[in-house]
Amino acid sequence: MLYAELMAGTQTTKASPSLLYMVKQVELAARSRLDELVRPSGITALQYTALTVLERHDGLSAAQLARDSFVTAQSIADLVRYLEGQGLVRRERNPRNRRELLILLTEAGRELLDRYAAPVRELEERMVQELTAHQTEQLRQALTKAWRALSQT
Repeated sequence: MLYAELMAGTQTTKASPSLLYMVKQVELAARSRLDELVRPSGITALQYTALTVLERHDGLSAAQLARDSFVTAQSIADLVRYLEGQGLVRRERNPRNRRELLILLTEAGRELLDRYAAPVRELEERMVQELTAHQTEQLRQALTKAWRALSQT
């Protein structure tokens, strides 16, 4: 038998990409689209994420904001300084711990979030457009469980 005939009968199966790889692909695509979306406002997707965190939990320390915004403690200082310079956040002393500064959303920050609420919702809808509502909810639950499993120490 010829080598080519032998190889024709051999099935090679490609391994599916790992879930970690696929999650990272989705994250990078979502961040890229979000960056494009919010670029006209002068902020990045990471800065927008920080603003949305403050919208849900206003008055966070820099360390808390860094954790919840998926950035390092070192990079949060530059991020907050920029957002403060744009008038989107302000810093105030924590009345319970005078050494700590709390980061708060300004009215301009809230207005920016309001302006982008519908376009960001449309982006999310685009991401799940091929899923049913039930599948979208299952995805949300699965991602939450995966996050919890990796967040436990």
